[in-house]
Amino acid sequence: MSAGTLFAVSDLHVAHRENREIAEGLRPSSDADWLIVAGDVGELFDEVVGTLRGLSKRFAKVIWAPGNHELWTHPQDPVKLRGDARYRALVEACRELGVITPEDPFEVWRGAGGPVTVAPLFLLYDYTWRAPGTSTKAESLAYAEGTGIVCTDELLLHPDPYPSREAWCAARVTETERRLAGTDPGLPTVLATHWPLHRHPTEVLRHPEFAQWCGTDRTAGWHLRYRAKVAVYGHLHIRRSTERDGVRFEEVSLGYPREWRRRFGENPPTLKAVLEQPAVSR
Repeated sequence: MSAGTLFAVSDLHVAHRENREIAEGLRPSSDADWLIVAGDVGELFDEVVGTLRGLSKRFAKVIWAPGNHELWTHPQDPVKLRGDARYRALVEACRELGVITPEDPFEVWRGAGGPVTVAPLFLLYDYTWRAPGTSTKAESLAYAEGTGIVCTDELLLHPDPYPSREAWCAARVTETERRLAGTDPGLPTVLATHWPLHRHPTEVLRHPEFAQWCGTDRTAGWHLRYRAKVAVYGHLHIRRSTERDGVRFEEVSLGYPREWRRRFGENPPTLKAVLEQPAVSR
C-alpha cells in the first residue's frame, strides 16, 4: 500500500458551476491520501457540508479549516446562524462526516514527508495589516472605502457573540496558542489556516488595502514558534510558494473561474502536495 500524499486545496467556491464540477472531480492518488481544505468551500451551509461529505468519501482523511465565506450569514441561506454559532454548527456537521476541524485533536501524518502534526487553525483577522499610510482601523477602512475595495465580510460576517471581528480573532488566537503549545515538541507541523500567518504573502496584492481582511500581526512568528515545516493558506487567490525564515508558505487556492481561466486556461491546478518541495519565489 502507498505511504500516501498529504494534499491541500482552498477557495473551491462551489457556488460557481465550474468550480463545483472541479470539486466533484477531485480524486486521491492512493487510498492513503489525506486532504487539507483551507477554507472558502462555499457560502451556503448545505453546500459546504455537501462538498465536504463528497471529499470525505474519496480521501482517507479530510481536514478542514473555515474561511470567511463559510462564516457569512448569506441572505439566500436557509441557515441563519451567525458568528460563533455558525462556526460551531459547521464543526458538528464535519464531525458527523469524520472531517477533522480546528476543534478536534490534531492528527499526525505518517505518510510521505512525515511524521508531522497537521494542525487546522481558525484565526480570523484584526485589521492590524492596515492600508498604506494609515495608522488606525478607522483610517484603514476609510482608505478602502475611498478605493472601492471593501471586503463583503463587513456586511455578512457577523462576530456574535463577540463585539467585533477583532475581538473574535483575539479569542481564537488565544485558544489556538493554548492548543498548539500542547503539540509534541519533537515533531514539525503543517499549520493550515485560511488567512496567512504572516503578512508577506499580501505584498503582491493588486489592492494592498485588502490586506486588512487577511490576517493578524499576532501570528507573525508562529511558523517558527510552532515548528512549521509548511504553512498552508488560501484567501488571496494567488496560488504560489514562498519562503520565510526557511519555512515554506503554500497558497493553495482554486479561486473564481474568471481568475483561474485568466491564469491557467481551462485546466487550473487543484490539489497541492504540501510536503513536496517546489521551487519558491521570494
